[in-house]
Amino acid sequence: MPLRPDEVEVFERSRGRLEAIAYRLLGSASDAEDAVQDTFLRWQAADRERVETPEAWLTRVLTNLCLNQLTSARARRETYVGTWLPEPVLAGDRMLGPVDTVEQRESVSMAVLTLMERLSPNERAVYVLREAFGYPHGEIAEILGVSESNCQQIYRRAKQHVTVERAHADVDDAAARRIVTEFLTAANSGQIQRLVELLTGDVTSVGDGGGKIPARTTAVVGALAVAKFLRGLFRPSDVKRNLVGGSPALYAEVVNGGPAVVVVTGEQVVGVMSLEVTPEGVAAIRVQVNPDKLERVTRQWSVSAHSEPLLHVW
Repeated sequence: MPLRPDEVEVFERSRGRLEAIAYRLLGSASDAEDAVQDTFLRWQAADRERVETPEAWLTRVLTNLCLNQLTSARARRETYVGTWLPEPVLAGDRMLGPVDTVEQRESVSMAVLTLMERLSPNERAVYVLREAFGYPHGEIAEILGVSESNCQQIYRRAKQHVTVERAHADVDDAAARRIVTEFLTAANSGQIQRLVELLTGDVTSVGDGGGKIPARTTAVVGALAVAKFLRGLFRPSDVKRNLVGGSPALYAEVVNGGPAVVVVTGEQVVGVMSLEVTPEGVAAIRVQVNPDKLERVTRQWSVSAHSEPLLHVW
């Protein structure tokens, strides 16, 4: 039966929440969009007269679609070239969903999205629905087809795995720009010690090129090693210019709630360097250069206002 206008409206009212749940579950904005579209098709095909609570029904369908995707994604990531990192999204994207509480902001941070890769599909679903959206255990248990006590055990287990071991600095737009400015100035100065002082002693740097763009397949660990690596990254070369199609501009932006360097050539985002900031310094650098994972950011970039670039390189 075709959807009535009011039934379309029911779905559209839930779309933002469904996208935010799917993004946290999958770590991929493009996969999240697909999952939400599949949920719409299920809604279209359902006997809607028998659905008592559409919001709960849509959440259950979406979650189960995402659980299926997570199971198949695990197999795909075993053959993924290099390190798999989440897909970044800029501040203001509705894919981020609610970010009013510390828990909600952390659940969409690059650090936690990366840590959630350790979880089983059920653990990830329970953690996201409980931590970021405040669903009661009884409702989550019903969605997953488990007992409420089992759901509580799964949640405790997930919390143990997804432990942000450091206190993260909560940054606004102004603070993010200040942090990125200081970081870029040090990285581009050629003075290794100046950059080392901004990093924690056990800082890690990792990149995701997806086998399409050159990126280190193993993490760089330690302040001095990371500083030297970054200095090489910022050193000009024709090879780098050819790789990204010119001399890129570097901007300070907020990505997934944290400070980031957005690298742009023309109107194309060719890289996002997310900085995990703690009171002790920058504790992790995650560099996304896989072009497949930069399509949404590029679309956002082309229609959003942004400040002047901090730096032109190469």
